[in-house]
Amino acid sequence: MLDVLAVLSVVVLGLSAGVFFAFSTFVVAGLRRAEDAEAGAVMNGINAEAVRPPFMVVFGGALLVPLATTVWAYAQDDAGAAWFLAATALYALGSFGVTVVLNVPLNNGLLVAPDVGEGWRDFHGPWTRWNHVRTVSATIAAALAVVGLL
Repeated sequence: MLDVLAVLSVVVLGLSAGVFFAFSTFVVAGLRRAEDAEAGAVMNGINAEAVRPPFMVVFGGALLVPLATTVWAYAQDDAGAAWFLAATALYALGSFGVTVVLNVPLNNGLLVAPDVGEGWRDFHGPWTRWNHVRTVSATIAAALAVVGLL
């Protein structure tokens, strides 16, 4: 069971890192090529789609599966337990926490902006910087989980 949880941890952490990586490397940059009002409207659409099960299972699973793996690994006195704990903590703070405390409020601000074009101009810089933090955190957490798996 521990092996299954460990592999699932790597998978969900890697998928989460990949989503954040896509936004950091080309999605927001592509949106910046559009008119501000169009970019803001599309980002609002992306944010609405993000709260559907496919992404939410990965996003939440990347917190819960490594946590379950950590508990199981410690219960089995497995040598990888500390690596899974580190992966869980890093993802919890640097990806999940940053999302809840910083990116989601920025998303909500864009959604209610009286002028979506102006809202986009205020939104995309800070949102992208925090997304870089999420990307790095999730990527390192996935790598830590890989080490725990070994």
